[in-house]
Amino acid sequence: MGEADGDDERGFFAERPLAGSIDGIAVPPLPAAAGKKAEKPHYHGHRDRLRARFEQGGASALADYELLELLLFRSIPRADTKGTAKALIARFGSFAEVLGADAARLAEVKGVGASTALDLKLLAAAGSLFAKGEVGKRELLGSWNQVIDYCRAAMAFETREQFRILFLDKKNVLIADEVQQTGTIDHTPVYPREVVKRALELSASAIILVHNHPSGDPTPSRADIEMTKTIADAAKPLGVTVHDHIIIGRNGHVSMKSLRLF
Repeated sequence: MGEADGDDERGFFAERPLAGSIDGIAVPPLPAAAGKKAEKPHYHGHRDRLRARFEQGGASALADYELLELLLFRSIPRADTKGTAKALIARFGSFAEVLGADAARLAEVKGVGASTALDLKLLAAAGSLFAKGEVGKRELLGSWNQVIDYCRAAMAFETREQFRILFLDKKNVLIADEVQQTGTIDHTPVYPREVVKRALELSASAIILVHNHPSGDPTPSRADIEMTKTIADAAKPLGVTVHDHIIIGRNGHVSMKSLRLF
């Protein structure tokens, strides 16, 4: 693990103010070495420079590890986080894959403990909710890139297959977004009857099927194609249209409709 039992990677005094009070109890300032002026750690100047670059140029002005380092400043305020950021990128491959990794796997990286892993997962959840908000009240077929961005944020880096459905009304506005099944690393059981039943319960006029391939390759399998055809054939007589089946992978996405696979 990235931290010893009972320790917090943020530092022993992470939750303690430099001076003041806690719940009305006076807290003295941290002691300084006698006769010596307190000096800032060497990484403070580096942090200031990174912040300035971000303020001036945004995320595009920073490498993946630098953006991650900037975030880790707040989770681990009393340590140099460059090495930790680089170790996370080396382990998982990219900024997005770090946020998509399981908390337990994050905490295996030296310098990352349970607290920092939780902070990263909270950031990932916030990003997913932001992306969902972008598509929540829009005509989805008219904002397709945002649909893809949302699906990638929600599913691209999951370690197990998920099958989700976007339920749409007559104007193709999102009614509901639900994960129907979660399976193994390469298989998710899907029950066409349950898919159609849920669409009717929500009075949906159309649905978009979405699932991820944890392998990273979004190429549809024979089972994916057959399952999609079965759902489309069952839904059509009941007035429910299957607009598409999107497969999400780390390396991109595939629209089965655009490939004319159903």
